[in-house]
Amino acid sequence: MVNDVEKRWNDPSMLRQATRYVLSVLGLAVVSGVVVVVWASARQRCLDGPMLCDGISRAVVGLVPGLILLAGGIGALVLAYLAWRHERAWPIWQGAGWFLFTLMVMYLGIVSTQG
Repeated sequence: MVNDVEKRWNDPSMLRQATRYVLSVLGLAVVSGVVVVVWASARQRCLDGPMLCDGISRAVVGLVPGLILLAGGIGALVLAYLAWRHERAWPIWQGAGWFLFTLMVMYLGIVSTQG
């Protein structure tokens, strides 16, 4: 059994899995962000004015990538719990979850100050 206090765990495969997971979530958030920005700028209302001309476009651009990062963080914490149950290196997944939550808060903070 792994001692939870011991932090010298070595599980390179778990680290690779967590890294792939975080990069996948970030890629999905970026792609969805690009898609919603293109959608918001192509709306009939926004053709003549600024790209995020109304509340709907600002909300969609803010919430879609933010919700993807939130879901990714929750998913990473669920995987941390499952790793803990199987006595594997769970702090790797916990770190991935908190990293995604931090990016979500930063993104939502930046988007909320725009417009």
